[in-house]
Amino acid sequence: VCIFEDTRGDPRVLLTKRASTLSSHSGEVSLPGGKVDQGDVDVKATALREAEEEIGLDPALVSVVTVLEPFLSKNGLDVTPVIGILSDRALFNPVLNKAEVQDIFDAPLEMFLKDDNRTTRQRDWMGKTIPVQFFDYEAEGKKYVIWGLTAHILTRAASVVLQRQPSFSELPNRPENIPTSKH
Repeated sequence: VCIFEDTRGDPRVLLTKRASTLSSHSGEVSLPGGKVDQGDVDVKATALREAEEEIGLDPALVSVVTVLEPFLSKNGLDVTPVIGILSDRALFNPVLNKAEVQDIFDAPLEMFLKDDNRTTRQRDWMGKTIPVQFFDYEAEGKKYVIWGLTAHILTRAASVVLQRQPSFSELPNRPENIPTSKH
């Protein structure tokens, strides 16, 4: 979860739209990230490596400030969000890995705590019906839908960074009695 301040000092988050050619989650909005490689020392190293591979973000430009508790993906995988601060957005010139990333954009972090442009839909997940948040966002004339695990992680990240609770009920990171595997 890479956060930077805009010209007014408001926090924003970098997001990607996944390539339409990917076998999973193609064309969906996501955060840079991925699976731990054998050479990664820890999840922080994984996050920095993946951001560099996917969007060309130099790890030297990012200060990791915290690691959130793992979230459970719809495929039963543990996803551990790492929050990093990009000290100067002007120094970051995105280079997209077109095999994985179709587009990059940023959004105000605060939007993930508000009801504006948010809807909740009930979805079946591992045999349970759960509420799933959907956030509509438009940037540079393009429309994006930020939903599911990405929206859930961003709501938690916004709550931690901005020290406020969302104006809606949040789903727990890991519903009980569901098997997981680490990634």
